Amino acid sequence: MEKCIIFIDGGYLASALRDFGNPKIDHLKFCNYLCGLCDCDVRRVRTYYYDCLPYQSNPPTPEEKERYSKKQRFMTMLKRLPRFEIKLGRLAKYPKPDGKYGFEQKKVDILLSIDLTRVAISKQIDRVILVAGDSDFVPAIQVAKDAGAITQLVYFPRTVHNELLDACDERIELSQENIQKILKNKI
Repeated sequence: MEKCIIFIDGGYLASALRDFGNPKIDHLKFCNYLCGLCDCDVRRVRTYYYDCLPYQSNPPTPEEKERYSKKQRFMTMLKRLPRFEIKLGRLAKYPKPDGKYGFEQKKVDILLSIDLTRVAISKQIDRVILVAGDSDFVPAIQVAKDAGAITQLVYFPRTVHNELLDACDERIELSQENIQKILKNKI
């Protein structure tokens, strides 16, 4: 039986799910589903979920407080799932050329990359399941492969970098049909 760890870029997953109408998924069911798609017997050791809490100005607006509180409740729910661990970066605000502001995740990709390489090099796992789309993960994927881990990418159409697709050993494209299998309260 292969041991695997699932690494989820929470911002990527949320963004990709918006393309499918923003369905509410059962994250534990999602992880079990991903393990079931492997071509061998796989035991999930842990799921690492990487994200940021929403930006809050000083002082925060009522809308920012509500958004922050809602995300904290979501993170608490994830923390309480079996063998889930949350890793948080931060959300940075930056000015855009049009005079408005944008937001960017900081530290999320590097936290995920460090953990992925650490568990692969220490031989804690046989398989990495990565839910992401960013080519920033390619060096970490290569380190994991060099350490002997099978790397499996779970991605959504139109939201993945070709370099990441090429770097991974196996690929699973999630579709509307797959999403139906991992919805909350669906039997």
